[in-house]
Amino acid sequence: MYDKLIPPTTGSKITFDHGQPIVPNDPIIPYIRGDGTGVDLWPASQRVLDAAVAAAYGGDRQINWFKVYAGDEACEVYGTYQYLPEDTLGAIREYGVAIKGPLTTPIGGGIRSLNVALRQIFDLYSCVRPCRYYQGTPSPHKNPEQLDVIIYRENTEDIYLGIEWKEGSETGKKLIDLLNTDLIPNTPEHKGKQIRLDSGIGIKPISKTGSQRLVRRAIAHALRLPPAKQMVTLVHKGNIMKYTEGAFRDWGYELATTEFRAQCVTERESWILGNLEGNPDLSIEDNARLIDPGYDTLTPEKQQAICGEVKEVLETIGASHGQGQWKTKVMVNDRIADSIFQQLQTRPGEYSILATMNLNGDYLSDAAAAIVGGLGMAPGANIGDTAAIFEATHGTAPKHAGLDRVNPGSVILSGVMLLEYLGWQEAADLVTNGLAQAIAHREVTYDLARLMEPPVNPPLKCSEFGEAIIKHFNTP
Repeated sequence: MYDKLIPPTTGSKITFDHGQPIVPNDPIIPYIRGDGTGVDLWPASQRVLDAAVAAAYGGDRQINWFKVYAGDEACEVYGTYQYLPEDTLGAIREYGVAIKGPLTTPIGGGIRSLNVALRQIFDLYSCVRPCRYYQGTPSPHKNPEQLDVIIYRENTEDIYLGIEWKEGSETGKKLIDLLNTDLIPNTPEHKGKQIRLDSGIGIKPISKTGSQRLVRRAIAHALRLPPAKQMVTLVHKGNIMKYTEGAFRDWGYELATTEFRAQCVTERESWILGNLEGNPDLSIEDNARLIDPGYDTLTPEKQQAICGEVKEVLETIGASHGQGQWKTKVMVNDRIADSIFQQLQTRPGEYSILATMNLNGDYLSDAAAAIVGGLGMAPGANIGDTAAIFEATHGTAPKHAGLDRVNPGSVILSGVMLLEYLGWQEAADLVTNGLAQAIAHREVTYDLARLMEPPVNPPLKCSEFGEAIIKHFNTP
């Protein structure tokens, strides 16, 4: 079945039922060591994960690790330019769940990014990036502990689909000519616009299917959180890109108010219901004035539309969501992308789960990670309906490879997400507590040690940090 891989002789396969994993007590899980510092990160991380499972469950549960190859290490085993061998794809396809260290992006033609390729091959449409603060972690912010968000980034569409044409290419010139000559002039809202002839062209597809399945997972996650954190914010630039990013917002609201109608309330709905609770005699028109302060300056048609919105909300969910019941629902709101960047800096406590398209989510997740200590402390997961891959979110840092000095936190915390995905919360909690306590006790690697006040000298090695986490599993 495999060319160069030998699967474990013990263990069972994870299967899927309607997008949910069915997990045995002895799952076989493929792992990709990773390039560069992966030689140090993975052994430390595996040691922590195995110790947590053993401490939480004794011998009742165990992960059977299956080594597979990607990136530079794959080229060493399979030959030049074999960055993503079919063996590895077959193993992930067969066993469903995998974890990986950082991978090198090949230079030149072929695969643009191994990470993007894996997401697209397995339709891992949901990139999940938790960003929370661990006490004692150096941060450029005064109050990083106020940030505790989970970013759900759509993984398969947007400009990351990679459909583009180089400036001057024959296809690019044909496309520009078609747009400038036939399509743009015949679309009233685009009249007067032209694309410069020396442009590169890229396509930005955003689909209803892709948007709603991402928002569906975000809302389902919110329902598992404590009541105070049950909020999903749709992040978009729909004020400019109305038919792509604006549609993402609209489709998100549509899903929330149909499929999750009993569990969700939108922000505007909460205003309407809350206004009436504050004044039971409030008229439809006065309620409309409260939710749209510029109401009296609007045209009669727009005023009528807002009054119709108020009336519809009261008629359809007044009984089920009114009288304060909406406060127990998942709140779904939306924010413009550039605004949310600012608000994560100034009002981070107001947000919980952010649902975004691909490009916005890429920027936003790295920015949020910087607030809580950087990519070295940022885990990631890529989840679809038939597979899931958990990964480090930082680069390979080859100059540090083999020195046993880098921070394994990103891979370890990605392992925490893997344990949670398996439903092994007890083991996940041990790792989370162990890492938090190791940092609180100033037992850290050099990247954190040098930024602490006063600096920690000497810092721990990568492997020693893993052992410190294990030591602190049960530290209160």
